[in-house]
Order: sequence, then C-alpha cells, then structure tokens
Amino acid sequence: MRRIRFGYLLPTRDQAAAGVHDPHRLVGHAVRAEALGYDSVWAGESPVTRPRADPLLVLAAVAQATRRVELGTAVLLPALRHPIPLAHQLATLDRLSGGRVIAGMGAGFPADATRAQFTALGVDFATRNRRLEESVEAMRLLWTGEAVSFQGEHVAFEDVRIAPPPSRPAGPPVWLAGGGPALRRVARIADGWLPYPPEHGVYADEAATIRETAQRPVTPALYATLCLDGDPGRARERLRASIERYYNAPLEFVASVQAMFAGTPEDAAAWLARYIEAGARHIVVRFATGDHEAALAEFAGRVRPLVPAEARS
Repeated sequence: MRRIRFGYLLPTRDQAAAGVHDPHRLVGHAVRAEALGYDSVWAGESPVTRPRADPLLVLAAVAQATRRVELGTAVLLPALRHPIPLAHQLATLDRLSGGRVIAGMGAGFPADATRAQFTALGVDFATRNRRLEESVEAMRLLWTGEAVSFQGEHVAFEDVRIAPPPSRPAGPPVWLAGGGPALRRVARIADGWLPYPPEHGVYADEAATIRETAQRPVTPALYATLCLDGDPGRARERLRASIERYYNAPLEFVASVQAMFAGTPEDAAAWLARYIEAGARHIVVRFATGDHEAALAEFAGRVRPLVPAEARS
C-alpha cells in the first residue's frame, strides 16, 4: 500500500491579483500547512502573464521556516531560463532545505497570453517543448557536481561545474505537467507527473499510459483547485470570483481544462477519492478563497479524514 500525500499551493498569484505583496504571509501559510500535517508546499511561476512573487525565492524562505514538508514548484517554465543558473538555484535550494525540493516543470500552456510572455522574454514559443527537454537533461548533468558538457539544439556549454551540488546525488526529482501528447515526454524523462485533467476518466487513462510506458518510477500527482462551502451555489460563485481574477478568463473556460471543485467538504472528499481511485497519489491543492488560514484548517480537518489514506501502488 502507498500513503496518499497532500500538498498546498501558496497563494502567490492570488496575493498579486489582489494587489497585496506580502511574502512573509506566504511563509506563514507554509508553516501553518506543515503544522496541520500537509506533506508539501508549492509555488507557481509566471513572471509576465500572471505575475507573482518569484517561486524559488519564496521557497528559500519557506525552507528556513519549515523542517519537514517537501518544497515544490507548480510549475517552473525552464524555457524562460538558462539551465545553468536554474540548476544552480535548484541545487542551492535543495541544500538549504536538506533535500526537500521537487522540481515541477512545464513547457507552457498553448495560449495567447503564454505566447506573449515568451515574446516579452525573447524566447521563441515554438521551441518551448524542446527547450524543456534539453533543460532537464542539462540540469541532471550539472547536478552531478562534476565538470560537464552539453550540446543541444538550444543550449550548449562545455566543462561547466556548479557548486554546491544538490543534497541528493541525482538532484531534485523532476515532475512534469501535461497530458495528451506530453505524456510521451513524462514517461521518458520525468520522476513525477503533475496534471490537472477535469475528468477522472481522463486521468485514469493517462495514468495507465504512463505506468505502461515509463522508463523510470513516476509519481502520479494531481493539481486540483477547491472552493469549500456548506452552500454549493455560494461555493461556485466564490470559485468564479477567484478564478476569473486569477486568470482574467471565464470560469467555464478554465474549468473545461483544469480539475476544479466547488461545494461541501464531504462532496470534495468524494470527488478527490475518485482521482485516487484513478491513480493519483500526491494531490496538490489550490484553494480558491480569500482566507487561506481557514481553508488550510478546514481541508485538514474535514476533507482529508474522509479521503482514503492509502491506496495500492
């Protein structure tokens, strides 16, 4: 049997969208999550499209304020960074945290706003998938702590060594986002999979594909947005307000591509249990709320106890 793990996405984007810029409060949320028994704390990245506090700097502060929770990025966009400084930052963060980093990464959602972000940073959007793969390959070489060389289509360097190396000899595990055509990349190079399909059946089918084709053990995770309320109608309206401010897009569109739930804690537990039945083993929760302290406690006290604690590997 395998224990089901739960993570918490820090509201870096929610803060920025509300015009609040208080990274100390984010660290406080992470400390509270650890005290409540969450297994991981996560931070997202989008410097231009959906600006927010830098995830690696926020997680460096969280590393010093916590002792147990894993620290994940949900997700980094390696195509926007050179792999040498990114590998260096992640290795240093892994050292600071005592080997607790999960390097969640993605290529970038195919949308006009994401394309504009790549343009603003001078990166060809059409190359993002190959850049992601080259970055992962190059960083794993750099994380050995040896002087290494790499020759790719978009990245090349010779005789480069970074210090310090990560706490773990192989470096932080790399989890990749995506479904559909991206599953081939996940199965080929990832240590974990962090998708957000809105349908349980799609998750089950794609998880099966990864299990059957993966070239290494892959942790099946889930990125899920929840809005809890005793009144499902009110929960839906609160979800709408949160998501439309977050993405500047209609809830109906975002919900058509992302796993989202609005309703009672009991129904949320049943909804999550179906993803666990479909194969999810590490669930990263984003709360659509203005009160994260209350949401953290409510989920820990009223949802998690109703969700299966273990599942077959």
